[in-house]
Amino acid sequence: MKIYDITQELFGCAVYPGDPAPEKEVKMRIADGEVCNLTAFRMCAHNGTHVDAPYHFIDDGKTIDQVDMKRFIGYAYVVSHEGDITAKDAEDILKKANKASTDADCDCNLRILVKGDATMTEEAAKVFATHNIFLYGNESQTVGPLDAPMAVHLVMLGAEIVLLEGIRLGGVEEGVYFLNAAPINLGGSDGAPCRAVLIRF
Repeated sequence: MKIYDITQELFGCAVYPGDPAPEKEVKMRIADGEVCNLTAFRMCAHNGTHVDAPYHFIDDGKTIDQVDMKRFIGYAYVVSHEGDITAKDAEDILKKANKASTDADCDCNLRILVKGDATMTEEAAKVFATHNIFLYGNESQTVGPLDAPMAVHLVMLGAEIVLLEGIRLGGVEEGVYFLNAAPINLGGSDGAPCRAVLIRF
C-alpha cells in the first residue's frame, strides 16, 4: 500500500485572490516555561486544499455538514490535462475513467481528479453534471477561470458535485486510487479544509 498526501501545508498555502490568508498565533511555548505548546489560527474555509459545498454559490444548497460522506471518500480516477477542459475533453476523461472503473471493478468514474494546469469550461462542467459524478478535483484554487469562476461553480454545485480544490498531484501518476478527502465538520459552512490523501493498494 502506498499513501500520497495531496494536501497543501496550510500556513504556506496558495490563497485565492481576495480571500484572507491563514494566520498562525503561538499562544503558549514550553520553551517559555508554559505547560505545553499551543497554537491558535484564523483562516477562510477555502484556504489551501479544501472542498466546496453547494451552499458556496447556491443560497439554498447543502452546507458542508449536509453533504453525504460517500462523495468525499471512495475510488477516484486521476487524469492529466493542461489548459482549458472542453466538452470533448470532459467526454474523453469520462471514457477513460469508465474503462478504468470497469477494469478495476470499482466506481472510480464517480470521482475525477485532474493533474496539471487545467481550467474547467462551462461546457465541460455541463458534461460532468450530466454524468452525475460525485466529486471533481483540481490543482487550482478554484474550478473554472480564475477571473470568472461563478458559471462553472453554479453548474457543478447545482448538480451537487463536490469540488476538491487546491490539491497537489505532482508525484501521482494517472490511474485508479482510493481517495479520502473528508472535510472538517463545519456546521452550516459553504466549504471546509480537508487532509486529502490517495491510496494505492
